Amino acid sequence: MTNTNICSSEPRTVSGSRFLGSTRDLVEDPLQFGLRSYEECGDVARAVYGPPGLRREMFVVNHPDGAAQALDAPTNRHYRKDNAAYRAMREVFGNGVATSQDETWLRQRRFIQPLFTPRNVDAYVTVMFEEINTLVARWRSGSDTAVDLRSEMSRMTLAIASRILFGQDSSRVVPVLRATLPVLGRTAIRRGVAPIPIPATWPTPSNRAAARAEHDLNAVCADIIDARKSVSPPNMDLIGGLIDARDDDGGALSDDEVRDQVKIFLLAGHDTTATALTFALHLLGRDHNAQNRLREESARVAGSEPPTAADVHALTYTMMVLKETTRLFPSAPYIGRKSSDETDMCGYRIPAGSDLSIAPWVIHHRSDLWPDPFRFDPDRFTPENEEYRHKLAWFPFGHGPRGCIGQRFAMLESALTLAVLAHNFTFDTPPGEVAVTTDLVLRPVGEVPCRIEART
Repeated sequence: MTNTNICSSEPRTVSGSRFLGSTRDLVEDPLQFGLRSYEECGDVARAVYGPPGLRREMFVVNHPDGAAQALDAPTNRHYRKDNAAYRAMREVFGNGVATSQDETWLRQRRFIQPLFTPRNVDAYVTVMFEEINTLVARWRSGSDTAVDLRSEMSRMTLAIASRILFGQDSSRVVPVLRATLPVLGRTAIRRGVAPIPIPATWPTPSNRAAARAEHDLNAVCADIIDARKSVSPPNMDLIGGLIDARDDDGGALSDDEVRDQVKIFLLAGHDTTATALTFALHLLGRDHNAQNRLREESARVAGSEPPTAADVHALTYTMMVLKETTRLFPSAPYIGRKSSDETDMCGYRIPAGSDLSIAPWVIHHRSDLWPDPFRFDPDRFTPENEEYRHKLAWFPFGHGPRGCIGQRFAMLESALTLAVLAHNFTFDTPPGEVAVTTDLVLRPVGEVPCRIEART
């Protein structure tokens, strides 16, 4: 698609150094860089980075109309996952449903979509409830009254993701995941932003570490896939569902395709949910009125018997807390794309082949969309307030055909966790702000301390 009505307006360029442009800002504080791009340039900003002779450019999309153009069907076909960040992710995590394109993506989606129907996702609520109560029991039996929310939520969500993916094999997988996922995540980011990418085959220390991590993760996945294929029918966890899935012609996913889907699910279904829960509990620990409202609502699902998924989805205020948390701290603060054609976006010319960075982080903090945008206020998400808001004023899970396939899973797990933990504990956050940064996902810098007190 070539737009013959290209607007002549050129996006303004974000200020930077004469020699490196915005390189330092993008590496050291990409979140503040995004906010500054909007302050200086408005709805679409041009960023240049890299040294002279190797200079690259990127367009930061700071308006929900631009986000809809890039993500919503049918115009999303002209904004592809061909930028450097996605190429690096494919190289490190494989060609799964989150990174593949065109016919490969359509084929994978046909296999995977049935595994994420509301009915199938809701069936996981019992596993989630058991793992959350394992955490409750550990906290109640311990003497510590202070915890690091980041490490605790990461540990719990990894246990849930592993059980749902690997079932009875989860205990042997978790140590490998803890050792390999951080290494692979850092590798993907480093390769995605490097002005001069170092080939993965070069024997640098970082490449050797990434190769070891990739080998170890691939090996444990391959062992489990081989063992499952010898069982008929496969165990009814997610990896069994992937092995057993068939398309309309009776075709199956290859072992490599199953492995790549598992790696993407682990990345997307573990870190992102842990981040959302970490910040939700941190915010509730600072706002005891909100914490008490959530606790009152939680009584219906937080008892000793496993609740139903319908019970969890009915936690209206808890869902509002999660939406406001993911507005303030979207797990994917930037979404990369590459324009396949020259086009107009929000009144600005975007050349063909341009790298785009669609910015939920910026859009979620625009004061014209969200008055007092850095204040925690779950009541922004009452049905009345949501009715009149732009559909992409809030999109922490992406949007459109390539939106996150696991959104229902993440919200179910997060709402149940908040309900059970608030029913069992009081949270009190110490003074001070939590520093945040982003690599593949938004994350806190260092520990996120919180005082907990068991409730009778």
